Amino acid sequence: MKEHAHILIVDDEKNYLLVLQTLLEDEGYQVTALNDPETALTFLQESEVDVVVTDMKMPKISGQEVLQRIKKSWPHIPVLIMTAFGSIESAVEVMKYGAFDYITKPFSNDELLLSINNAVELSYAHQQYHILQQEMEDRYGVHRLIGNSRAIRNVMTMVDRVAPIRSSVLLCGENGTGKELVARAIHYGSPRKDKPFVSVNCMALDSTSLESELFGYEEGSLAGAVALRRGRIEQADGGTLFLDEVTELSQDLQVKLLRLLQDRVFERIGGSEEISADIRLVAATNKDLSRLVDEGKFRDDLYYRLNVVQILLPPLRERREDIPLLVAHCVEKVSQDNGLPKKNFSTKALNYLSAYEWPGNMRQLENVVESCLVLGPAQTIDVEDLPAEIQDEEAQFKSAVDLLPFPLDLGDTLEKIEAALIRRALVRAELIQVKAAEYLGISKSLLQYKLKKYGITGH
Repeated sequence: MKEHAHILIVDDEKNYLLVLQTLLEDEGYQVTALNDPETALTFLQESEVDVVVTDMKMPKISGQEVLQRIKKSWPHIPVLIMTAFGSIESAVEVMKYGAFDYITKPFSNDELLLSINNAVELSYAHQQYHILQQEMEDRYGVHRLIGNSRAIRNVMTMVDRVAPIRSSVLLCGENGTGKELVARAIHYGSPRKDKPFVSVNCMALDSTSLESELFGYEEGSLAGAVALRRGRIEQADGGTLFLDEVTELSQDLQVKLLRLLQDRVFERIGGSEEISADIRLVAATNKDLSRLVDEGKFRDDLYYRLNVVQILLPPLRERREDIPLLVAHCVEKVSQDNGLPKKNFSTKALNYLSAYEWPGNMRQLENVVESCLVLGPAQTIDVEDLPAEIQDEEAQFKSAVDLLPFPLDLGDTLEKIEAALIRRALVRAELIQVKAAEYLGISKSLLQYKLKKYGITGH
């Protein structure tokens, strides 16, 4: 670590500079020694520095002002203050402005080296955190929402618009449509991106466990509560709290969540102290929340608090033109995560995948791609390598019919089925309308009428 760490020393006494430079270089650090604070601040603009050591009393600019300017422009750089005129008051003052340590001259070499070593470790931790944060932004930023379809572009536009504000967001969509991915994209596109993103699946816990998970508890308030525990809400302070399957909240928890959204305060279980929490809430559901409100199963006042901005995530069957891109993305991800060789999907196999109804959406698609990469005997995945349910058109149709909800509007449902069959025929015919019409047993002119009726332009 030392041979890569760059220490900047600022002191108007050249003898001290020379002594410190020699001491630190002997320890293996890379050292820059400057006797003018203005020059040092200019140097910081042009160079990578891990730790700054500065004297307090200097002409023109004091060490305290150097500290303040560094913390304003480079807050991640630890700054050590040295002074021959030490006092408790001055130490408190510089620590208040963010100094890493305060060392009084004359000091022992061991004392200084220990402090600098700790500062270097902190600097490296900040750098690693920044790298990790950038990786998370790259992985979950809005540009990682894969697809060119109008449906997914609409989602991207909504994320761009809502991310910078603090309004609550309600994500609606079927299982596997990527609600948590969108929630993370909102977080990492917001001013809160450097604060925590905390995710809670409300379906995974019973009501009592979920309450303690969210709100935390005081020591002795519950059986086995041997110490205070901070809940997910406190952990998310300053950042984003994502509640998946929010419809699973009990009525009591709905009341507590409503208070949190209205007043920005809550209490731990067994506690009486109000705790402030600055969170941005993103909730998700695969159910019709407005219908649950009408049925009295979900509070209407909480619904209105959650549903400030609603984003509807389309199922794969409504963005079929994205499936080849998504398959390529899944191949890259699965190959990298599992050390598997990359394989290609034939055009015919991609056509079958694009025509499938995908009741499990992205989650199911990822599983299918992984299965094909593991089991496919050749470099190219063809139709015969796909799972049986995707090859069997009759099974596909039965699966799609089984997914239909009751009660339903028969006329509207039949039109949706007809539109889906036309899209599938076009995919199988590689967008050649004459061939698609033959597959459907209708004339080309009737097909063109249907395409216009249902607004079908691509896959």
